[in-house]
Amino acid sequence: MDKIIREGLAALGVDATDRQIKTLADYGARLLRANETTNLTAIREPEAAARLHFLDSAALLTLADFSGGKRVADIGSGAGFPGVPLRVLRPDIRLTCVDSVGKKMDFVRQSCATLGLEDVTCLWVRAEEMRAERESFDIVVSRSVAELHLLAELCLPLVKVGGLFLAMKKDDCGEEAARADFAVRTLGGRAREIRRYTVPGTDTVHAVVLVEKVKSTPPQYPRRWAQITKKPLLG
Repeated sequence: MDKIIREGLAALGVDATDRQIKTLADYGARLLRANETTNLTAIREPEAAARLHFLDSAALLTLADFSGGKRVADIGSGAGFPGVPLRVLRPDIRLTCVDSVGKKMDFVRQSCATLGLEDVTCLWVRAEEMRAERESFDIVVSRSVAELHLLAELCLPLVKVGGLFLAMKKDDCGEEAARADFAVRTLGGRAREIRRYTVPGTDTVHAVVLVEKVKSTPPQYPRRWAQITKKPLLG
């Protein structure tokens, strides 16, 4: 896994020290071991995990500026992606991982503590319940958690004005992004662009929808998940 991560990061143009690469590989080894008894991820092969978890996550560093001690939230983090690789490669990030599945947050919390990753907060909570964290993050990231018009209502209220929401999607997300435009604007955002990249060592092309937070989210949002899905913001 070390070799794949090292070569993949070089292909992306992301700098990493030997220690950072080892930390990523150690995290991957812990994930694969834990996954034998606890369902944390559908990916169970070391090479696939290296490419489709770690390198896919690291690609975000080529699309936005994570430097300067930014507060970053990873919504629907699962087993820690993309948040943990971002934190390893940019140690000054103050990371909050959020997921509604307790066993996944337990894994991330324990693994970060074991590997010495400080300033990582793990919250077992639904994103729409994070009232105390409202508009407090510089960057919010999320990987394929829900349709973008739904995901925007979970994530944009957490982004401070002037910050970014990065939604990781499949390559063919253009229609999905267009469908979400009303929700994004209603919630204080402005869709800036869709950026695509190839995961190193694969033919897999992924996309990231970059959304700027240009004004405060109206106080009635986010709503409860049942309301979000029953009456989505589709214009």
